[in-house]
Amino acid sequence: MTSPDAPAASLRSRNFALFFTGRAVAKLGDAMLPIALSAGLIQQGHGPGAIGAALASLTVFLAGFVIFGGVFCDRFNTRALMIGSDLVRVCTQAVMSGLFLTGHVVLWQVCAIGAVNGICAGLFQPGVASTIPRVAADVQGANGLIRTAESLAMLLGPALAGALVGAFSPGGVFAAHAATYALSALCLALLRLPAPAHPVVRGASYRADLAEGWREFRARTWMWSVILIWMVYMVTVSGPLVPLTASEIIPSDGPGVYGLVNSALGGGTALGGLLALRFRPVRQLRAGSVALLGCCFFPAAVGLGLPPWAMMTAAAVWGLGGGVWSVMWATSVQTQVPGAVLNRIHAYEVAGSLAMMPVGQALAGPAAQLLGGRTVLLAGGFIMVGIGAALLSVPAIRNLRAVTAPGLAPARAGTPTGRDDHDDRGGRVTDVKG
Repeated sequence: MTSPDAPAASLRSRNFALFFTGRAVAKLGDAMLPIALSAGLIQQGHGPGAIGAALASLTVFLAGFVIFGGVFCDRFNTRALMIGSDLVRVCTQAVMSGLFLTGHVVLWQVCAIGAVNGICAGLFQPGVASTIPRVAADVQGANGLIRTAESLAMLLGPALAGALVGAFSPGGVFAAHAATYALSALCLALLRLPAPAHPVVRGASYRADLAEGWREFRARTWMWSVILIWMVYMVTVSGPLVPLTASEIIPSDGPGVYGLVNSALGGGTALGGLLALRFRPVRQLRAGSVALLGCCFFPAAVGLGLPPWAMMTAAAVWGLGGGVWSVMWATSVQTQVPGAVLNRIHAYEVAGSLAMMPVGQALAGPAAQLLGGRTVLLAGGFIMVGIGAALLSVPAIRNLRAVTAPGLAPARAGTPTGRDDHDDRGGRVTDVKG
């Protein structure tokens, strides 16, 4: 007999609706943050260096703490940690709102709050991977809808933040951001989740848990291969993309065109998430890698100085390919990895994905000075083709087959958690044709 709290086959279930709402609202608040922070610091007389330091304080602590967050999520109540992380961020953003509303803004205080928020994000993020299979039996469909909502939030968030800054002040945006975390915590608290399929084991030390997570991560060739390739992508393409496209588009075409290009990117990403709702390939990472090949057009279009409509089209294609890939990747991680180690493995892949982003951002300026911004962007377009080709060239990636249910990768002798030491299929395959 099916438990009333088991993952529902339909994405219209109460549990998924609550989780979906919480993620969408929280992402909307996160999309408002850079605008509010930048506008507020500029109003207080600070420059781009201060803005960069404030934003980096969050990213650095997120990347550095997420691995430990994965261990904590596997050892303790995942939902309680996620709710606690949200509630702490309600407090930090309320304090930030007070600082900006009163005009008593000190940079080190802003950076300290950013660091606390980064730690909270590091505690929260690993739990997302293990919660989705517990609220929805259709993991790929759930990821598609969530990715679409997050893309729309990233599209609407900056515009909403700009309106709030104009009507009130940056402090008002931070108050709204605190409210989004409060709603996220409420949605998580209202979930009725089934018991974890894998009981929590607390006998081992934290160091042993970290070591086990690393062994499980290394044992999956498809996973660490993707992360290695993704680190190259972050340094050479993704990291330099935002600063270089902004520096090329805004001086020649104006900030309005730059905003339209980013809107097209967000719209394409949302479309990619919707497409992934219907497209159910047997080999998910192969399909996602092919979709990524289209991402080469955006940096190339900006590097060639094409008209705004061409850059918008290329940005939409970039978003479409990235949206499909992100759904296929998230679904693969959440269904191929057993629940007992899923939070830790997800933490390792998030840390690996984020680690090289600041390096790419830092190298963007020197590379542009040495070679020219358009040349670097053109090179990024060619490298993007190489990224897709590299993913497709690894047998463990292109041949990984979808599983029918999350966390059911069969264990074999010598591999009690079902990892793919000798076999990258990862589990029982679907009967659906690609």
